[in-house]
Amino acid sequence: MVAVNATSPELSPSPTETADQAAPVRRPIRDLPDELISQIAAGEVVERPASVVRELVDNALDSGAAQITVRLLAGGVRLIAVEDDGCGIPRDELPVALRRHATSKISDLHDLETVATMGFRGEALAAIASVSETSIFSRPAGQDSAYLLDARSGELRPAARNQGTTVEVKELFFSTPARRKFLKTDATELAHCIESVRRHALARPDVGFAIWHEGKLVEQWRAAGSTPDEALSRRLADVLNDKFVDNSVAVDHWAGPVHVTGRAGIPDAARSRPDQQFCYVNGRFVRDKVLTHAARSAYEDVLHGNKQPVYALYIEIDPARVDVNVHPTKIEVRFRDSREVHQAVRHAIENALATPRAAAVVEAAAQEAARQPGLIDESTATPVPAKPATKPVAAPAWPQTRMSFGEPAVGNPVRDLAKLWEPMREATAETSPAPAPQMATAAPAPATATAATPESATGATTITNTTAMPSPVPQPEDEGIRLRPSGQSSYFQRKAPAPQMQEAPAATEIVAKAAAAAPVEPVAAMQTAEHAAAPATQPPVTAATDNTPVWPLGRAVAQLHGVYILAENSQGMVIVDMHAAHERIVYEQLKNAVNTENGDQQIPSQPLLIPATFAATPEEVATAEAHAETLLTLGMEVSPFSPKTLAVRAVPATLAQGDAVELARSVLAELAQHDASTVVQRARNEILATMACHGAVRANRKLTLDEMNALLRQMEVTERSDQCNHGRPTWRQLSMKELDALFLRGR
Repeated sequence: MVAVNATSPELSPSPTETADQAAPVRRPIRDLPDELISQIAAGEVVERPASVVRELVDNALDSGAAQITVRLLAGGVRLIAVEDDGCGIPRDELPVALRRHATSKISDLHDLETVATMGFRGEALAAIASVSETSIFSRPAGQDSAYLLDARSGELRPAARNQGTTVEVKELFFSTPARRKFLKTDATELAHCIESVRRHALARPDVGFAIWHEGKLVEQWRAAGSTPDEALSRRLADVLNDKFVDNSVAVDHWAGPVHVTGRAGIPDAARSRPDQQFCYVNGRFVRDKVLTHAARSAYEDVLHGNKQPVYALYIEIDPARVDVNVHPTKIEVRFRDSREVHQAVRHAIENALATPRAAAVVEAAAQEAARQPGLIDESTATPVPAKPATKPVAAPAWPQTRMSFGEPAVGNPVRDLAKLWEPMREATAETSPAPAPQMATAAPAPATATAATPESATGATTITNTTAMPSPVPQPEDEGIRLRPSGQSSYFQRKAPAPQMQEAPAATEIVAKAAAAAPVEPVAAMQTAEHAAAPATQPPVTAATDNTPVWPLGRAVAQLHGVYILAENSQGMVIVDMHAAHERIVYEQLKNAVNTENGDQQIPSQPLLIPATFAATPEEVATAEAHAETLLTLGMEVSPFSPKTLAVRAVPATLAQGDAVELARSVLAELAQHDASTVVQRARNEILATMACHGAVRANRKLTLDEMNALLRQMEVTERSDQCNHGRPTWRQLSMKELDALFLRGR
């Protein structure tokens, strides 16, 4: 065999051939056929069978339907039929409905800018008909019979049907086989179709939905609820399961023209995937980065690790302030004032999560127990009061006697069984129960209940209890009381000086003022209702029989290994992580002190002696110029130094020791993407969280019952006290039913 040289003249292309290949072939400009235009539009609108289902259900909802049924074959590839009982389409308008850009939703530019319907472009039916075999038969009110229109042949003939419309789409992508090859299995396409209907079902609880596949009912959600709130709760429970409603709190917040409603999941309900995050704008499901960022910002200091929150939020806003005509599938929107919407969503979730859930959890458990006979003694149980619309109320508990611990220094060895049972015999011999813990408004304890002891080494007067456990809430005249620091013998100490606290490296005078306003002591003193960290909850409910106060977190009975507090409430046992709980209390006090110092004004700033300059991209320069006022409210001053350079001239006072350039870049990046930034607040909160963590009570610290009860009372009135600063839970409830199951009681 003779080798052929690749560079031989026989195989090399001639210069003429090379020129012909390089020269582009010019084609004349001409109009495209209507069918090809519709197929191009179908490439944007119709991605898979679920896209067809979405468009047809949109039209059904716009027709005023009260019941929508979706029938599928082969995951929607062979057949998609959407039936509704809406207003219907008159006979003369059926052929027009299949034309491109023919619609009854809009008629001029004003209608387009204030769209209030799900569909408005008038291209969905034409695009779907170009890649499938489509037929429509409809009957409006007042018409003698229904009429069937075949999109392929254009034939219009009478048919039998009640009022409403049915659109059948058969053999999807039959005219474009290449597109059909990209579809997944029937099971995968069916799942996408169900998800599409689920999103509509969550937006319209007043409409019933049913999904059939291969002749079998797959999903059905009935319209229910006498009021909108009841209907939404029932629909959320039906679509997302009951746990979503049980583990979420109601959201209802007005911020100017923006109204945010729905439900936000508690931090304990967070998931590893963002598969239960639903946002609706004027009833339309959207995936918007502004809304997602706002919701995530609200969960910043209550979520642990990379957990994803769950929520279903409904934003109502003037249609003229939002543009829905920015995406082919209308799943994205653009707000006129993104920062306004961002702040509204964020504050709505923060306010909903701020209220401590202890009272609500106890009330729900009491109602559940009341529905199951035999779990509560009917002779002593008290009815559960009605819950107000916005404030949780603790459920009343049945009267119970206080545990008798005997003398503090006296104990009985376990081997001496006779003496071990003496306290119980003495307790059962009593004819009247021991007095319950006093409320904050109760009369002062008798003089015989306390005895003054000599002053301690620090010179402060101490009080000890010799007969009964003192009130877990200090009296109004004891505003100067502070719970004892570690190492002192008494558990209440008057006017004890606050221990010196080292300032965080990046904290400045404003943080020092906040620390002075909320001293970080090993265990903070109980505050009265008007000085509580978050007086969002009502005073403790009292039982109707003997005015006994009922605390949601109960009363402390013991401390476990210097780490956990064991408390007893009406539903069973409460376990509290004392360090995590106190860390959150101190953290919220510091945040409230800083917010009180600043008020509603902008964050105090610290001018830099020498401005920090850095090379900026054109986007960063444009963002700094467009959001100059927003940067000032964040305590920052960033201005152009040259066409390609920015200068940082002032930073927040609390972050004066940090990297000014890195802070500016982070803030500008968030402003460019979301029109709002939480970088400054996040950095400031990290400093306060560090201070709170180092100032909170540590493990292996022995607390008295009064200190433990004081901590429990503060948890009940502190915002977000159910999680620590790092997102870990601070307490857990073990009901009597769960405890009985551990010991197989009743089996």
